[in-house]
Amino acid sequence: MTILSAIQDACTSGIALDKPTSVVGSSTREHLELASIAQEMAEMIANSHEWEKFNTLATITGDGSTEDFDLPSDYDRMLTKSQLWSSSLETPLTPISDRDRWLELDIKSYDFVVNAWIKYGGQIHIKPALANAVTAKYWYQSDKIIVATDGTTTKTDITNDTDVFRLDERLLKLGVIWKWREMKGLSYAEDLNTYERLLAKRINQDKGSRMIRVGRVRFPDDISVAYPTSITG
Repeated sequence: MTILSAIQDACTSGIALDKPTSVVGSSTREHLELASIAQEMAEMIANSHEWEKFNTLATITGDGSTEDFDLPSDYDRMLTKSQLWSSSLETPLTPISDRDRWLELDIKSYDFVVNAWIKYGGQIHIKPALANAVTAKYWYQSDKIIVATDGTTTKTDITNDTDVFRLDERLLKLGVIWKWREMKGLSYAEDLNTYERLLAKRINQDKGSRMIRVGRVRFPDDISVAYPTSITG
């Protein structure tokens, strides 16, 4: 389903408008509003969850001196539990969330057992610098939520009637309906409820299957257990 067909379906099932033959580039006010709402809803849906389809792996390669690395061009946000994993270590790099703490480490020139990192200014900063050819990998969420007319090129914005939303098109259609009705001062509570139910369903489906465990769980899934390098009696 293209962006145009999603909007056309919205017009026939929840919006009292004739089906448009085009919305992108149209000079008709309602068509421009619908195209804008479709873009807004596509971004809203994409930001509502860490969708598997947008999960992307980034690789940083050290050269022994560089400490500052630009984020990927399609970077939207880092996943909630993302860590930087180095090819030379068996543990993730140490995240520093407090910028003042990072400044303190920089000024006092601490010797790090494990490289530390922080994200600011559109870059990931690592100190000390990764050794030559050592890599650090991390997961992030891409902002390329639209597929272009050619069916392969991904992009951030709707620029053509034949563009396709990379997630559930029906969800986009329902979003266009409730958002349009809200914008026009019409009742939209039921339409919003229908949209939110489908959104919750798609999010749950996107999480995938879960392993069934019998008995007590000794450690949470996101906990790393540290073992000593040697054990003495």
